[in-house]
Amino acid sequence: MESLPLHICHVQTLSIFVNRSHALIHSIALACLIYYRASFLFEDKDPKTKDTPLILPWLLVFASELLLSFIWLLGQAYRWRPVTRTVFPERLTDDDKLPPIDVFICTTDPNKEPTIGVMNTVLSAMALDYPPEKLHVYLSDDGGSPITLHGMKEACWFARWWLPFCRRYRIKTRSPEAYFSTSKDGDEGSGSSEFITERQKIKERYEVFMKSITEVRQRGEPVDGSRITSRNHPSVIEAVASELPESPLVDCSSSFPASSPLLVAAASVVTDLD
Repeated sequence: MESLPLHICHVQTLSIFVNRSHALIHSIALACLIYYRASFLFEDKDPKTKDTPLILPWLLVFASELLLSFIWLLGQAYRWRPVTRTVFPERLTDDDKLPPIDVFICTTDPNKEPTIGVMNTVLSAMALDYPPEKLHVYLSDDGGSPITLHGMKEACWFARWWLPFCRRYRIKTRSPEAYFSTSKDGDEGSGSSEFITERQKIKERYEVFMKSITEVRQRGEPVDGSRITSRNHPSVIEAVASELPESPLVDCSSSFPASSPLLVAAASVVTDLD
């Protein structure tokens, strides 16, 4: 017995007709324009006229129009056959039959990639609507920043309240920063006094979480007092949230540029490659 499809694809016939008609008319106009530009370059000119200085601007305009036409042509691919899909999440298999997944998040410099933003990404991944025992989140920090490692530990602390809150009330926006920045509540139980009270408590803990990372960032000092730099540091692999079976989280730090966490796990001593 074949299983039911998880989604159904609907072809937008009217949109196809409109998009392709527009593309045809636009293509004819472009062909006429290109013919006009090219005919000017190859037409016989009177040697007595002094129009040579006009050739260079004409060539520049012609080249620009060819480039823009090519860019327009590339943009027609997703308009050629627009579709919509109706999904059926209730047809998914049981949790015990779903495959395990690993989420890899890469960062390198807390100065260019704010630690709070990276930690919000980590928390969003940890709060995915997926069986917790089959979800693993890895953070690869190529800069080996102690600030990032400190942020991971703070994120682990905040996740103790954030993850149960998301699952209990089926929060749709799983990034704390995005969730608390909006006043719209379309989640289950959002009108109850219990939800409002718990939401306020979670928000206060999130503010403590941000304050801890910001203070360390402003001091500009290694959290452990060492002199570790982005160009000179050992490899670090630390299971930050191994005590949380519902949200396993691993932090990996290495100086390999754009290194994969799997490679980092195999490295015992890392030296500066720059």
